[in-house]
Amino acid sequence: MLGPTASGKSEIAIRLAEEMGAEIISVDSMQVYRGMDIGTAKPDREDRARIRHHGVDLVEPSESFSVADFQRVGRSVMESATGPLVIVGGSGLHFRALVDPMQFRPHDAETRARLEELSAQQSLARLLVLDPDAGEHIDLSNPRRVTRALEIAALTGETPSERAATEQQQQLVEYEPLYSFKAIAFDPGEGLNDRVVRRLDSMLDKGLEAEVAGLADDLGRTARQAVGYKELLPVVAGELSLREGVDDARRATLALAKRQRTFFRRDPRLNWLPWSDDADRRLQMAARAMRR
Repeated sequence: MLGPTASGKSEIAIRLAEEMGAEIISVDSMQVYRGMDIGTAKPDREDRARIRHHGVDLVEPSESFSVADFQRVGRSVMESATGPLVIVGGSGLHFRALVDPMQFRPHDAETRARLEELSAQQSLARLLVLDPDAGEHIDLSNPRRVTRALEIAALTGETPSERAATEQQQQLVEYEPLYSFKAIAFDPGEGLNDRVVRRLDSMLDKGLEAEVAGLADDLGRTARQAVGYKELLPVVAGELSLREGVDDARRATLALAKRQRTFFRRDPRLNWLPWSDDADRRLQMAARAMRR
């Protein structure tokens, strides 16, 4: 059950899992952090009492938890499961990390720190010396991607062109999964804007600002980039008004939804179901699609 943020995935996934006798794996990059509950729309205690959830509350928000870490935990759940699983969320990378032959290259903090001392121009020049065709495989206008490519080359000797030529990379490009699955997705289309506004207002009513304030000193480098938290941190620090922070959070959420749509629309395996404002209707469509 995939799709952009605020598209009502979780509600339908829980109800579908109840009908199937399934457990849920959440593919959400921020629900892994304990305490980040309201702003990530994390399933509450009642939902988790109804259906067992995996992939939530795994680490403290001060800790780093990479996609590779998530892959290890999620695949362990998949390989030990004795019944059906429903995967739900909006992180396309985490979804593909579970079901596709995705391998993650090593990281090294000292190597990364040395490379980050280079200017963007120096990094690009160094990468092009190692791999003149690197631009065919990564976005050379993105300094983070260039630095990461240099880090991988330093640690493994492997260039972007060499990685692209591997059999597993070809399987990724061609969307050949390691595990068989049925994927369905919903997208409210033009109605998403209103859903984002309503959900953010609901989060504020539930205490999102206080949640961010309580976590502010404990958010690590990754967790503090979470949409909603990043925009409200200046509010709780007294640097922005609440209105300004909420406006920023709305814009950031809509931008996230656009990126998610783009990512998921590329995947030919997803069955996009027609949108309905009626949750019961969406559940019926989802259940019918899963039975095919």
